[in-house]
Amino acid sequence: MRTLVIIPTYNEIENAPRIVEYVLGLREDIEILIVDDNSPDGTGELMEQMKVDSPRLHLMKRAGKLGLGSAYVDGFKYALKKGYDFIVEMDADFSHNPDDILRMLNEIEHNDLVIGSRYSEGINVVNWPFKRLLLSYFASWYVRIITGMPFSDPTAGFKCYRRKLLENINFDSIISDGYSFQIEMKYRAWQKKFRIKEIPIVFTERRDGQSKMSSEIVYEAIWNVWKLRFMKLS
Repeated sequence: MRTLVIIPTYNEIENAPRIVEYVLGLREDIEILIVDDNSPDGTGELMEQMKVDSPRLHLMKRAGKLGLGSAYVDGFKYALKKGYDFIVEMDADFSHNPDDILRMLNEIEHNDLVIGSRYSEGINVVNWPFKRLLLSYFASWYVRIITGMPFSDPTAGFKCYRRKLLENINFDSIISDGYSFQIEMKYRAWQKKFRIKEIPIVFTERRDGQSKMSSEIVYEAIWNVWKLRFMKLS
């Protein structure tokens, strides 16, 4: 069984080499796809160099900053085309603990989607300012109320998919591109009655680089949740 870990990057030159080395060191059957949006800091060029000596590292270089959702969609299409069985999505900045990938792969044996949840066992977030923590926690409540999804962390971005789930998603009909993409993918999987499980993780705020969160991303999520609630999904 082959696993692909998809990691979008934009100006992650401090983190990308370390996360690549760590993840590839977990297991021999794990590979990585870096989806780089033409990072001005040279992240893509550095990954190109590392790829020469690492056959399990793959690189997709895009023309510019095209968005988180489209980065994952391009990564999913790559994974399906290349025949991977399990597909993991995670951040480059170590906010997601790479060791949890192994826990996800254990759980995906009996599920179609495994979600790394920050809120399934209390609040497991480290080094976030109170305002951002409150925003995230309220957003999870907001999404659950509107969509009816039962998950404690519907905005989570650390997930593992079984191949057959992604094969049943119409990527061309996805309406989200920012962090609401994470909500939409869960909603589509839940609506199609796939087997979904949350496992608790500890989320740690990045040590290096800058967060990509913005007010535009927040507003997109607020409105797209309502669109998902009433649109006919394919």
